Amino acid sequence: MKNLFDVVGKVALVTGGSSGIGEMMAQGLLENGAKVYITARKVGQLEAAAKELSAFGQCIAIPSDLSSVSGIEEFVADFSKHEKQIDILINNAGAVWAAPFDAFPENGWDKIMDINIKSMFFMTQKCLPLLKVGGTTDDPSRVVNICSINGIRNSGMPTYSYTASKAAAVHLTTHLGTDLAAYNINVNGIAPGFFPSKMTKEAVSNKDISDRMVSKIPRQRMGTPEDIAGTAIYLCSRASAWVCGETIVLDGGMISAA
Repeated sequence: MKNLFDVVGKVALVTGGSSGIGEMMAQGLLENGAKVYITARKVGQLEAAAKELSAFGQCIAIPSDLSSVSGIEEFVADFSKHEKQIDILINNAGAVWAAPFDAFPENGWDKIMDINIKSMFFMTQKCLPLLKVGGTTDDPSRVVNICSINGIRNSGMPTYSYTASKAAAVHLTTHLGTDLAAYNINVNGIAPGFFPSKMTKEAVSNKDISDRMVSKIPRQRMGTPEDIAGTAIYLCSRASAWVCGETIVLDGGMISAA
């Protein structure tokens, strides 16, 4: 029982791992003994993050553009030069676009759908051979899809493509969870609430907005690196081997209190 949360020696891949909750999860996995690859589009930021994360363990950066299938295939080919299997795939890469409903642009829809949901599906598909290698009945390979509470509730913000993409991510997690279980691959999701990240930097940096957001959270604080890393480690370890197709809401009680 004492090894239920062990991820030592696991090979993990975190998309969008150069900042925000992706970097938080990468650090948590590294500190607990996993070998972690991170990928993102901005090369300078990615390499800087990998350098910082290397203080906690073995972290390797591979740049990518995951908004297209060809970009995903190119990344997987590069990754396969380093590793023959993936034990943990965290589909975290994401973006947001806000605009009034009557002015919401087509490119604001397509860009967000491409990176938030299309890349999640095709990244998992193209990594399937690598995920199959290490999974067993007792300890499956893991896919963790980062969703959002705003895919479950109306955020009240004009982020229409983001909301739709994250709702799709929740249902895709259920669908893939049932379909990939036969390959000893567990697919689950996390729906974070208010965490400090690139997407929330304006709210976090504005005390009035931040205080107003926190006032709606029963736990009376925003999320911390330990919160998201701990949940990810649970979903990537033996402790959750029988959890399949579920999305864990991680919001300090915000949805429950609404």
